[in-house]
Amino acid sequence: MLGAVIRAQRELAALPMRQLAAAVGISNPYLSQIERGLRAPSEAVLDAIAASLKTSADVLYTEAGFVAPPDGAQDGPGDLEDHIRAAAELTTSQRGALIEIYRGFVDANAVRRSRGPRPPG
Repeated sequence: MLGAVIRAQRELAALPMRQLAAAVGISNPYLSQIERGLRAPSEAVLDAIAASLKTSADVLYTEAGFVAPPDGAQDGPGDLEDHIRAAAELTTSQRGALIEIYRGFVDANAVRRSRGPRPPG
């Protein structure tokens, strides 16, 4: 989702991919992989992307759903994502990564459950 947000912001800024990649100091293929969700940018790369798009990494994470909006309420008080978002000892990037990993596990388990029990073997 973060890659889609970056792509949308780049397109809103009317920046060609090559131009943004050059401004950030990364290769065009690497930016393409980030935008397609195949690679996760480092904190430094994300900060450079955000600066080039005249926004912040926190805004990008919020738009991608990794960080709660400042005035937004969450689903429930016991939600693991709430606890991760509230972990002040972690950086924004670390919180985003943990939430992404958690969601990946939840999604993978949902797929496994939808396929039914596996035969022993």
